[in-house]
Amino acid sequence: MTTLGKIWFVGAGPGDPELITVKGQKLLSQAGAVLFAGSLVDHAVTLYAPPGCAIRDSKDMTLEDMTAWLIDQASRHATVVRLQTGDPALYGALIELARPLTDAGIEWSVVPGVSSAMASMAAAGESMTLPEVTQTVILTRVEGRTPMPEGEDLASLAAHRTTICIFLSITLMHKVETALRAAGWAEDAPMLVVHKASWPGEQKIVRGTLADIKQKCREAGIASQAMIVASPTLGALHWETLARSKLYDPTFTHRFRKASA
Repeated sequence: MTTLGKIWFVGAGPGDPELITVKGQKLLSQAGAVLFAGSLVDHAVTLYAPPGCAIRDSKDMTLEDMTAWLIDQASRHATVVRLQTGDPALYGALIELARPLTDAGIEWSVVPGVSSAMASMAAAGESMTLPEVTQTVILTRVEGRTPMPEGEDLASLAAHRTTICIFLSITLMHKVETALRAAGWAEDAPMLVVHKASWPGEQKIVRGTLADIKQKCREAGIASQAMIVASPTLGALHWETLARSKLYDPTFTHRFRKASA
């Protein structure tokens, strides 16, 4: 009886090869086979794989092609890695890929990765949350060829006035603008777009407002692989006043520190 190997879904992070987790890098160094998303994952990440490793780019494969390849490689190698952009659980078809593996009796696990949403805010030096401004982050997209479930249209989500990170939607910026306006966002509401966040030599950061962000992106030549952020926290570094975090306030007592003021 053939002993089947284990398949690991590894988040490669947003683009910078050094942003893969230590565990993800270790698994790549042990892998007998790696299936990577070449259209999105920087090819340099596969440099962590050992000599002789079977490396396959999945950009021209269907879901059935990918699962067949993974199952075949699991019959040959103890460790097989499916390397995905960002985090496998975000727009990564994780469950669609994992179901056939479970049906085939193949063990699989997930190693999380740094999302482009986090990398974009880090690149811009912004915070997703601020005391008394917003404590909520929405990760979403606008409807394109993939329909949105009922109640998840951007206008409904934007009505909460929280930080919204909008994936896979840079070519649909007109829909983003329409939805934010429908939700009551002002024309001078700050907007952020980051193209290829963390990618060495390729990252672009565009700041603007609801009124001009589309034009600024056009001028910057950004038409793919970009994160759109609408948030009341944008630009807080330069605000005149800022509410303090209770955790670090000298008047606030918690179990690790007594108030000193």
